[in-house]
Amino acid sequence: MSFFPDEVIIEVLARLPIKPLFKTKTVCKLWYGLPSDKYFIKLYNQVSDKNPMVLVEVHDSTKPTSSLICVDNSRGASEFSLDFLRDKVNIRASCNGLLCCSSIAVKGVYYVCNPMTREFKVLPKIKDQNLTRFYPDSEATLVGLACDPSRGKFDVVLAGYQCAGSSHRPDKTFACLIFDSDSNKWRKFVSFQEENFTHMNRNQVVYVNSALHWLTGSGSYILVLDLNFEVWRKVSVPDETRYGMGNRVYLLESDGCLSLIEISDTRMKIWVMKDYERELWHMADRVSLGCIKGLVHGIFPIAQTGECIFLATHKQVLVYHRMSRAWKEMYSVQNNATLPLWFSAHAFRTLIFPCA
Repeated sequence: MSFFPDEVIIEVLARLPIKPLFKTKTVCKLWYGLPSDKYFIKLYNQVSDKNPMVLVEVHDSTKPTSSLICVDNSRGASEFSLDFLRDKVNIRASCNGLLCCSSIAVKGVYYVCNPMTREFKVLPKIKDQNLTRFYPDSEATLVGLACDPSRGKFDVVLAGYQCAGSSHRPDKTFACLIFDSDSNKWRKFVSFQEENFTHMNRNQVVYVNSALHWLTGSGSYILVLDLNFEVWRKVSVPDETRYGMGNRVYLLESDGCLSLIEISDTRMKIWVMKDYERELWHMADRVSLGCIKGLVHGIFPIAQTGECIFLATHKQVLVYHRMSRAWKEMYSVQNNATLPLWFSAHAFRTLIFPCA
C-alpha cells in the first residue's frame, strides 16, 4: 500500500459501499478513523449523491416477512434487512440515506434509521393522544423526512386531517407535528387544507430548499411545508401538465431540484424547476416509450439524476439512461410477489449520517 499516497487511497475508499467501507476499519489506524472524519464524510457523501438507488420491498406470499432490495445503477441489486429494529415496520419516507419507519404492531411508534450503518433512533412517543387522532386509522396522511447532512440534523413530519370531536369523521383541520433531532422534541401547528393524496403522492415526498414537497391528488399543484418558517404553501406545476389530457404525473428530485415526470401512452416528459423562487419549469427531456410499450400503463418513476431515471413495474425495476437513450432491467422478482414493486418503492442514497 506504500506505493499509493493517502490522498489516492481516500478517493478509492470514498467509492466503496458503506458495508465494505466499515469492514476496512480493521486494516490500519488511518482507515479506522475515516468513517468519522469530517473531510472524508463530506467526500463520501458527495460521491454517493451522484449515485441514486431504488429501495423496494418484496412481499412473498410464501414467506412470513418481506425482504428489502436495494437496486444500484452501478452494482445491481443487493438484499438487506431492518431486523436491527426488532420490530415489523412500514417504510414511510426516505431522505439522504435515512429512512423513517412506523411500527405495524404499535401505532404511534416511529424510527429513523440508517440501514447501511444499522444505527437507529426511536422517536419519543407523543404524549397527547388527541394530537395523533388522524383520519381514517390514526395514521398520518403525510409522513416526511428532512435530512440535512451539512447541518447534521433531521426533522420528521407527521401531517393529516384530524377526526372531528369524538367522531371518526375528518374535519378540515390539518394538524402538523414536527420532530426536531436537535431538541429531541415534537412541536405542533394547525392549518386548514382541502386536498387528497394518492398512495404514490404520499410515498414521493421530496426534500429540497429546506422544504418538503408533495404532489396533490389532483395534480394541480404541489403542497409545500417550509421547515424554516413552519408554514404550508402551494407551488405551481407546468401549465401543460395541469391542463393535460389525463396523463399521469409524479414528483421526484433531480440533482437538488424539483422534477415532475409526466407519462402518457407513448411518451415520458421530464420537467425540472430551474428557478425555485420564480417557480419556472423547464422541459429537460422527452422520452419515447415505444421500447417498453407493453409496460407503460403499469410503470412508475421512482428516482433520477440528470443522467438516468429509475422506474418500477409490478415485478421489475428498470433504468433509462438519458445520454444513450437505452433501457436496462436492473431487477426482476422471481417469486410469488403479492404486491407490485412500485407500491413500496423509494428513492435512496447511501450516506454516512449518524442518527442515533
